[in-house]
Amino acid sequence: MRLVTLGIFVVLLSLFVACAPPVEEVVSSPMEVTDQLGRVVKLDKIPERIISLSPSNTEILFALGLADKVVAVTDYCNFPPEAKQKPSIGGFSTPNIEEVVALEPDLILAASIHKEDVIAKLEGKGLTVFALDPKTLDEILEAIALVGEITGKEEEASQLVTEMSNRIKAVTDKTDGLPEAQRPRIFYLTWHESLRTAGGDTWHEELIVKAGGINIAHDLTGYAMISLETVIAANPQVIITGAGMGTGADLPLQFAKTEERLRNVDARINNRVYAVPTDLSGRPGPRIVNALEQFAESIHPELFKKD
Repeated sequence: MRLVTLGIFVVLLSLFVACAPPVEEVVSSPMEVTDQLGRVVKLDKIPERIISLSPSNTEILFALGLADKVVAVTDYCNFPPEAKQKPSIGGFSTPNIEEVVALEPDLILAASIHKEDVIAKLEGKGLTVFALDPKTLDEILEAIALVGEITGKEEEASQLVTEMSNRIKAVTDKTDGLPEAQRPRIFYLTWHESLRTAGGDTWHEELIVKAGGINIAHDLTGYAMISLETVIAANPQVIITGAGMGTGADLPLQFAKTEERLRNVDARINNRVYAVPTDLSGRPGPRIVNALEQFAESIHPELFKKD
């Protein structure tokens, strides 16, 4: 009789376990992590429904294997291609707050562009917002590690950061020892109408320097205007332009190749005008290393010959 009773108990217990809802992944205690805007963000559990408010954030999430948890992105999130299949909550700088709220996310990954207005509105709705704001290559790696920490993907993030770091080192191992005389003067053109370039406090400056060049706009701050006269006087040996962004497409490249007043600068004389997709060099995410490698190939083809 006791054996029968025990058998019934075991069967009932197995049925209970099988029918029980899955246990929600909860952190051992509320996690408090400081984001890249210096805000302390509290998370009670590993997020299951994530909204990305920027293309670079989306690329990080997908690179960490979180595609199934991403419930919405922006209109500009076009990589990887699978990201375009996700619902959109609007523009990068103008997300639809009500649509975000309706999706009931437990984590929103924001950017610095959202700090003045959007973050406050979302937190006012009781939503958890974590912001990334990397300004250097090291801070891009830090951003990836932070996303791994708050999403339970620390191992994947560590592997990605290591891979990226190794690729960066593969470039700098060849360029760090170059004397100044072997470092070409570089003009990076972000836009051709009211010429704009990248100053000394940008990650584009880092891309130029790590790739073995000298940024002619080093003394400028941010993404600044520069006169054509200043560019001509600096006589860049290599011109690199952004390409493929929005309706502008390849207009900066065409300007750099055809502008009559640039005809006598070394870059034009020696046919050393190149384009690097803005989606690579302009997004602080995993593909920033692709941009570095393309900068290196453009600046020092003798060191970085393609197979």
